[in-house]
Amino acid sequence: MSQRLRAIQKILGVIIVLSSLSKLPPALLALLWDEQGTAPVYFASFLSSTAVGLVLWLPVRRVHYELRLRDGFLIVTLTWVFASLVSALPFVHAPPYLSYTDAIFEATSGLTTTGATVISGLDQLPRSVLFYRQSLQFLGGMGIVILAVAILPMLRIGGTQLFRAESTGPTKDTKLTPRVAETAKALWAVYFGLTVLCAAAYWVAGMDLFDAIGHAMSTVSTGGFSTHDAAFDYWDSPILEWIAILFMLLGGINFGLHYVAWRRASMAVYGTDSELRAFLRIVAGASLVVTLVLWFGGDYAHLGESFRLAVFQVVSSITTTGFTVSGFDHWTGPAPFLVVTIAVIGGCSGSTVGGLKVARVVMVVRQGYREIKQLVHPKAQFLVKMGGRRVSESVVLSVSGFIAIWMLCFALLVVGMNLSGLDLESSYGAAVATLANLGPGLGDVAYTFGDTNDMAVWLGTLGMILGRLEVFSLLVLLTPAFWRE
Repeated sequence: MSQRLRAIQKILGVIIVLSSLSKLPPALLALLWDEQGTAPVYFASFLSSTAVGLVLWLPVRRVHYELRLRDGFLIVTLTWVFASLVSALPFVHAPPYLSYTDAIFEATSGLTTTGATVISGLDQLPRSVLFYRQSLQFLGGMGIVILAVAILPMLRIGGTQLFRAESTGPTKDTKLTPRVAETAKALWAVYFGLTVLCAAAYWVAGMDLFDAIGHAMSTVSTGGFSTHDAAFDYWDSPILEWIAILFMLLGGINFGLHYVAWRRASMAVYGTDSELRAFLRIVAGASLVVTLVLWFGGDYAHLGESFRLAVFQVVSSITTTGFTVSGFDHWTGPAPFLVVTIAVIGGCSGSTVGGLKVARVVMVVRQGYREIKQLVHPKAQFLVKMGGRRVSESVVLSVSGFIAIWMLCFALLVVGMNLSGLDLESSYGAAVATLANLGPGLGDVAYTFGDTNDMAVWLGTLGMILGRLEVFSLLVLLTPAFWRE
């Protein structure tokens, strides 16, 4: 085996051991709450996944090798695959006793912060299981690999490659601090701080402490798992919904902006970001359209209620959080299609959301507008600008290529879902739900994938990983050139 593959094996082993630690908090909570039979499952899962990591790490622990960018793609992809596999174990051997196919789907949904589920009857599950689901989304929100880069000094060698492969959006080279490890720590500090603030707000507004912490972990991570089948309808509280809207928006904003605003103790940085302004305009416009559709369609009696629920669902969708308003799939006219499809846009680069990202969408729209102007004035020179600055042609081409490949994967996923037996509406909804990491879809998968067959479940699992890795990180592994030395 080459030094390169040995180094990758070494880092992968450490990350698997690190991810196995997620089993310990629910195990200890199961003991604290005196649950019957769940604590041993978590301890056994912890030991087995730790053993896998040690088996990979021990033989190559003394290997030293300078990682390249393509190595980062391989490590990140394998990390998400292995983490999903080992994180599925508790769902198989503890309530709800899922098949391994469904368990992998559930674990992948948690770690990729998709929020799609095959489980019904959440209110009857042990609290340790509910906590475990929420904690998977908390870990996946900022990314397992970024967590590793933040706290493991050994990964500072090649840490830049891992960070770039894991980060989201069209600009992956921006560092908040001189060292990548310090940047990762800064992002995690912001992420953790927002989660604590969200939990406190939920608690003060009426949730008990367990639900407040659980929902904070799935709100800031834009994951969407809940501890109740009815989700926010369980409380029927407008103030809780507005708190969720606020923190979903914060989760959908570039965490680098949050960090700079905190360091400077100033909100001015938010006003200077063109991507954020475009994001908020899209949210406002979509919310207005959906509000009017619901009000004129007679879905709700009062304009205020139509507005609140429209904003909640639009924000939940565009940030790919996936919390749902009960009955949203039966709203009037185009409203359900609109609130699901807007997830394809996603939030800002450098956030916890899925989808294409607003910067890419704005850039490709401006590129299209430039081409139209070029047809009218063939000899003129037009530039694509973001935030008042010219975007290089290489970035424009890269973004256009990314969106083309993403859309191709989306179309293939729709076809695959349809071949699995879902009708066209459900196939479209399932593709958006998984590839955009949204969670809820349309038709048969509006709330759960529990009634779909194994083929649809496996396609959904693949779609979630593709979406979380932004397509290229996984597809690049399929090219022969990647494997040449």
